[in-house]
Amino acid sequence: MRLTRFAAALAVLFATPIAAAYAQTAVPQTREQVTYSYAPLVKQIAPAVVNVYAAREVPQRRSPFAGDPFFERFFGREFSGKPQRRQSQSLGSGVIVSADGLVITNNHVIENADEVKIALADGREYEAEIKLIDKKSDLAVLQFKPEGELPVVKLGDSESLEVGDLVLAIGNPFGVGQTVTSGIVSALARSQNGVNDFGFFIQTDASINPGNSGGALVAMNGNLIGINTAIYSRSGGSNGIGFAVPSNMVQVVLNSVRLGSSTLMRPWIGAQFQAVTAEIAESVGLDRPQGALVAGVFGGSPAEAAGLQLGDVILAIDGKAVPHVDALGYRLATAGLDRTASLTVLSRSTRSELTLKLAAAPEVPVRDTRLLRGRSPFAGLTVINLSPRTAQELEIPDRVRGVVVSKVDQRSPARRLGFRAGDVLLDINGRDVSSTKVMEDIASRRANGWRFAIEREGKVLRQFLR
Repeated sequence: MRLTRFAAALAVLFATPIAAAYAQTAVPQTREQVTYSYAPLVKQIAPAVVNVYAAREVPQRRSPFAGDPFFERFFGREFSGKPQRRQSQSLGSGVIVSADGLVITNNHVIENADEVKIALADGREYEAEIKLIDKKSDLAVLQFKPEGELPVVKLGDSESLEVGDLVLAIGNPFGVGQTVTSGIVSALARSQNGVNDFGFFIQTDASINPGNSGGALVAMNGNLIGINTAIYSRSGGSNGIGFAVPSNMVQVVLNSVRLGSSTLMRPWIGAQFQAVTAEIAESVGLDRPQGALVAGVFGGSPAEAAGLQLGDVILAIDGKAVPHVDALGYRLATAGLDRTASLTVLSRSTRSELTLKLAAAPEVPVRDTRLLRGRSPFAGLTVINLSPRTAQELEIPDRVRGVVVSKVDQRSPARRLGFRAGDVLLDINGRDVSSTKVMEDIASRRANGWRFAIEREGKVLRQFLR
């Protein structure tokens, strides 16, 4: 009787979908199942993944023995006191994305490079031109003049990814040569990984190591769905936590290049945002923290025209969820310019749809670049007017008003006093610095002392100099 009941229970079990799924994923039963391989996919994609070599000259420190006749006589010009320079090289990966030689890679691979070369998988080498860099997303676009046909990887839709999807990572880790690793999509919309403030990474457990930066993250249909960018590691090696920039962001960067732009223009909406905490979520009627909380709206901005108000929570853009405040910039960038977008907003416990105009940040006032001269502490500063456009480029909050330092002369008084590019001058000797013209006028006057305030990295610093 017990055996009969056990047999009946087994029959019920193996009639369920769970049992059927188990039967399908059990030990392979045929030779064809045993020999499943990624090889056909790798043969298709690998030729379009290139090595990227970036060279830059960096100054060496002057020898402490410079000028000593004895050391100069026996050790040569290394101790002659003349400034010496050495060449620094970095190695990364890139992906060919068009037949005319466009290559996508990471900004940190080629940043400040004097010369960039790429090497194809078949051994061909070419000099490459930097067409666009975007520090915020850590992407860069190169172009070279190909000879003959090029292997190209097609861009996929990263929005179609799901956690658990199989992926391949292809690149040149540690400079050992092209390497392929496999894994799954571990998470989506990752942010705050210590790389930059780009808030929408694909996380994967496919091994990514130094040198893989700029390489391809590929879906099983052969489409590029990400550019490998960084790893989370305490040792420098792969711990199974890697990050890639989604292909939809790559498409936005490529579109800018094809339109002839050397910078990526993002939509400007004229509002400040902050994270939705658990306490805020409960107070506005959300079942969990999500979205981006409106913390401020600027007069005359697209946000004001759309009807956004202080305390509103943006939950989605064009029906695509905004899981956290860091993802808002990604959603806006991939939405595009010169169009309208639909915002799903929670306002006073009521959900509604608002229409937002997506346009480039205005450059009002104009930059009016000026080099400050004379004997003031500000001599040697190149300053520009702070507009929504310049604020966006330099990643300065819209609320800040003043003039911003774009360059500091290396031999100037301003340099010796510690001024940096990106500093915003707010007021000097009790006078608001409202424009570069005003700044130049202030700096040209004599004064018994200089009281001034600057904003640097979100902090206001006040100084007094005699």
